Amino acid sequence: MKKMPAPLLVAIVGGSGAGKSWLAGRLQSILGNKAARLSLDDFYRDRPELTLPRRARINFDHPRAIDWPLLERVLRDCLAWRTTRVPQYDFKTHARLLRSRILRPKPLILVEGLWLLRNPELRRLFGTSIYIDCPAKVRLIRRQARDSSIRGRSVESVRRCFRDVVEPMNTRFVTPQARRAAILLKTPITGADVRRVAAQLLGELKKRVPGPKSD
Repeated sequence: MKKMPAPLLVAIVGGSGAGKSWLAGRLQSILGNKAARLSLDDFYRDRPELTLPRRARINFDHPRAIDWPLLERVLRDCLAWRTTRVPQYDFKTHARLLRSRILRPKPLILVEGLWLLRNPELRRLFGTSIYIDCPAKVRLIRRQARDSSIRGRSVESVRRCFRDVVEPMNTRFVTPQARRAAILLKTPITGADVRRVAAQLLGELKKRVPGPKSD
């Protein structure tokens, strides 16, 4: 009996507002039931011992805000085809929801996040990687739209945070990862770009499927 190859983990990396979630969603729509999704955003550390005002002051644009051991455990579960539990994070309360979600691994698992390629041990878990290069002005506009409508932030607070925290952290921790990515995409990303990347991922997946034994 042939052993099923491990799922192909795909890291999708880029600055805040670069379009990581958008790209993961478009790729999943093309790949269909071959693909599942994970977001690094759900792995922010839970800090229930802190009051809401103190939690709101946490630097969420620094890698230390992430529960890396939990992320690695979930990724290793996926690589072993084990159904796993994924936390869900609420950015309005800066806390995890009480309920987690069940993730059943698929042949392709699209993982989006700011810092997936920084740590060598974690980086080795990914079969391939994508970096989205997007100008700061575009990312700020997108972040304003998202944080004001979904996360309850004022436009002024979003701008101030972007200038004082997001961009300095982006320069320090996010942009150096571009050189480690297998695929580099520059915005605006076209439909043709998405289809090309989807075809590349399917090609990578095909290489992992054992062929029939020769006589």
